[in-house]
Amino acid sequence: MDMEAKELIKKVRKIEIKTRGISNQVFAGSYQSAFKGRGMAFTEVREYQFGDDIRSIDWNVTARFNHPYVKIFEEERELTVMLLIDVSGSNEFGSRQQLKEEMITEIAAVLAFSAINNNDKVGVIFFSSIIEKFIPPKKGSTHILRIIRELIDFKPRQQGTDIAGALKYMRNVIKKKSVAFLISDMQDEGFDDALSIVGKKHDLVGIRVFDPLEKEIPPLGLMRIRDAETGRIIWADTSSGSFRDNLKNWDLKHNDWLKQAFTKASVDLTSISTEQDYVPPLIGLFKRRIH
Repeated sequence: MDMEAKELIKKVRKIEIKTRGISNQVFAGSYQSAFKGRGMAFTEVREYQFGDDIRSIDWNVTARFNHPYVKIFEEERELTVMLLIDVSGSNEFGSRQQLKEEMITEIAAVLAFSAINNNDKVGVIFFSSIIEKFIPPKKGSTHILRIIRELIDFKPRQQGTDIAGALKYMRNVIKKKSVAFLISDMQDEGFDDALSIVGKKHDLVGIRVFDPLEKEIPPLGLMRIRDAETGRIIWADTSSGSFRDNLKNWDLKHNDWLKQAFTKASVDLTSISTEQDYVPPLIGLFKRRIH
């Protein structure tokens, strides 16, 4: 086995241990409640036996027969969980502890383990300005490890971001209602219609991973900045007030647009900075959905 493959396996293992742990400790119960509701469909009744949960007593039947009966529940069928993962150029931008790519990988892995622990299928769509790769939904740990390996090692063919394209593609390939996580830095616009259409059919959730530097570049004089989406290298005077104002204004406008688009589509959006621990915002997201 060559060094590169060994390194990759080590990385996969490291992410597996970390994210599986987080998923088991933190999300075990809350994932179930957040995405499956009560997760129960009741099928029939039987006579009450000692030790049955009193809450499952069917009072109508009990009154009719003058004898306690309980509802028998069956777990709702398993879910399909889709991860729509932005692998475009702008994710390579990172100033602090970790690059966006790394955080996106870990968040995706935590969600995938949470799904597998609940016996759900997980599928992935990697996208940039094109659909880069589709991994159809399957169950099981080997499948998850394949997903993590792809996340770590994925080299996109294109640079840009087309969120609408990714959402439309998902609508075409996944026919059954699923839970879908759109994980991206959301440096794109004009996908509001697609968001609404997919949000009506699927249980869609947006997770935005951003680097604080995108909002405000420090005044470090003349800097070569690569526009990650177009690949062009530009010289920018970061000390120039107008350059920094433009950047800030674009960011504020873009944030407003995102907020409006997600609110209008009734889709949850959680923003996570690369400077923070991603676990609390994810727990917050799950909790919001339970209440």
